[in-house]
Amino acid sequence: MITQPPARGFLALCSFSILLTGLVSTGPVSTGPAAAADVDGARIVNADKQPGNWLSHGRTYSEQRFSPLKQIDASNIGQLGLAWSHEIKSRTARGLEATPIVVDGVMYTSGAWSHVLALDAGTGKLLWEFDPQVPGQYAAKGCCDVVNRGVAVWGGKVFVGTYDGRLIALDAKTGNKVWETLTVDQSKDYTITGAPRIVKGKVIIGNGGAEFGVRGYVSAYDADNGKMLWRFYTVPGNPKEPFESKTVEMIAKTWAGDWWKYGGGGTVWDSMAYDPDLDLFYIGVGNGSPWNYKIRSDGQGDNLFLTSIVALRPDTGEYVWHYQTVPGEDWDYTATQHMILADLQIGGQTRKVIMQAPKNGFFYVLDRATGEFISGDAYATVTWAKGIDPKTGRPIENPDARHSTIGKPGVYLPGPGGAHNWHPMSYSPQTGYVYIPVIEAGFPYIPIDPKAFVQRPGVVWNLGIDPVKAAMPEDEAIRKAIRASSVGKLVAWDPVARKPAWTVDHPLAWNGGLLSTAGGLVFQGNGKGYFVAYDAANGKKLWDFHAQTGIIAAPVTYEVNGEQYVTVSAGWGGAIPLLAGELVQEAARGGTNRILTFKIGAKGTLPALPTVARVIDPPAMTAPQEVVDMGRAHYQQYCAGCHGDTVASGGVVPDLRYSQTLPHADAWKAIVLDGAMVRNGMVSFATYLKPDDVEALRAYVIKRAHDQKATLATAK
Repeated sequence: MITQPPARGFLALCSFSILLTGLVSTGPVSTGPAAAADVDGARIVNADKQPGNWLSHGRTYSEQRFSPLKQIDASNIGQLGLAWSHEIKSRTARGLEATPIVVDGVMYTSGAWSHVLALDAGTGKLLWEFDPQVPGQYAAKGCCDVVNRGVAVWGGKVFVGTYDGRLIALDAKTGNKVWETLTVDQSKDYTITGAPRIVKGKVIIGNGGAEFGVRGYVSAYDADNGKMLWRFYTVPGNPKEPFESKTVEMIAKTWAGDWWKYGGGGTVWDSMAYDPDLDLFYIGVGNGSPWNYKIRSDGQGDNLFLTSIVALRPDTGEYVWHYQTVPGEDWDYTATQHMILADLQIGGQTRKVIMQAPKNGFFYVLDRATGEFISGDAYATVTWAKGIDPKTGRPIENPDARHSTIGKPGVYLPGPGGAHNWHPMSYSPQTGYVYIPVIEAGFPYIPIDPKAFVQRPGVVWNLGIDPVKAAMPEDEAIRKAIRASSVGKLVAWDPVARKPAWTVDHPLAWNGGLLSTAGGLVFQGNGKGYFVAYDAANGKKLWDFHAQTGIIAAPVTYEVNGEQYVTVSAGWGGAIPLLAGELVQEAARGGTNRILTFKIGAKGTLPALPTVARVIDPPAMTAPQEVVDMGRAHYQQYCAGCHGDTVASGGVVPDLRYSQTLPHADAWKAIVLDGAMVRNGMVSFATYLKPDDVEALRAYVIKRAHDQKATLATAK
């Protein structure tokens, strides 16, 4: 167990406010027709024959994110320059996580709030844009920013999953809506942030919401008309009602207690992959709801299919096999992270494998035909387990790590942010390496008494973890040590040798996804705002460009008129900047979201950022200590999920220590209780807080503002 340095309260619970600005369009805005986007399965399967396109989320169904293009290489990377940029103005500058799709010279991508754009891939000219009009109050229903990881293209249509749970098909030429289907029960706290995948004319999409008490599933819809074709539940429902399938009946035997009352979790919120030869579709399944295993399932059973890779038949959703990374999940160790298909030479034979580096810190290689465990090794610092049993494929747990069942708090690595989160990996067949964006950040898992747990719907997270005791200490020396210990890495992992080939250290824990190319390059953006090219063989930095804001999305590369381009979306946001802002105080926070596109010989530049002086001038502290302490408890319960643990914003939503409403009790109350900013995402908390609670909350934020003012004065 790690005790030094102490970990911070990384995921401290639900949202307080999202103060957004800007107007919202009412439908598609078109400046000219795009191409037909005539994509089908045969074209994706044969993607290497047209390497100038990026036809699906991972370029190919294998999700390797490797491009055969090699016009840009180590010999000319120094001449790479900005060809064009497009500023995304969808409602507000929130996180950009999308992987653009490029088809026949047209780029299709998405921004925050599920906003969709079509651009000329050679010039950046806007062809059309579409705003699905997600209600602002939906921001409070999600854990980790109002992001969207991209669209899918098929048969002349562009498909997007919206934050409020809809699946929408747009005409690829005009951006006009073709059909719309509601994929969730909107009375529950489901969201969609992931990109759809399309296989054999079926649009497949999952959802998020495990922190809020939902039951996970993945669904397939007809690409022509939006009709649901099948649904696969990842966790069982109420056993008093008929099970949806024999598979659900089977997995119910691995659960105990009254799990269905808490939702169960198991949401399929990100990665998927498809093997057309085996005709198997792979999904990654998320964490339990609540996290606390003792509450969720009486501390008993493996709780299938939580934290599992599951293989399905795409025609029917029929279950084929599964592999569970964390039986009886207790730490938010999702297995929704990027999955890559490849053929590797292992033990003198060619193995068809699926590879994943999930949150739990171990890199897995499985037989993708059968689910057989081949290997599992730590790719980051891991303290919750000692390793993976080579015979069973099950983790060898640290006996003290089961915080919920032993009722004992502990600080473990990885934390809930994972050793690897949603940021895509990349596999290069040239080097044989998998390039992983690694996170090193622990967390104090402090369980609550199961008898004190109350399941609450709406904007309150249901984790079974004490949000106040798990908060980051307010002592500045301790906070500084925690910041120093929470870092990132780019790891080139050799899946055959089962060890790192090389590593690049990052000062921040939250960085971008990866792209590798036949030019011998690896591209990655980082939290400091730099877009960087590395030598794929040894990790040497070859080139960089400052994007003026942190980069978390993964790049793509494509070709137009014989020229190779590299594109990345630059926009700071996501889980750690929202929930653990203290860890990313040094991030680039430009506040301008852009799509940036580069080519050899281009000379473009970005406009200079305006100089904005932040002045911290809080009102006097007049509240007694007991009121401040009560406000601290309320803040950690209701506000930290968006404005940051202990009022340290990560630069995505307003930093309340600098808020102009702090001196004005009436204005504060109007926002928090009366819902004055609901249109902009700040819901009313009148269900949970009374006027005295709101005033106590304000007193605590005033106190933290004075702490920040003193810290800044000392630093001068």
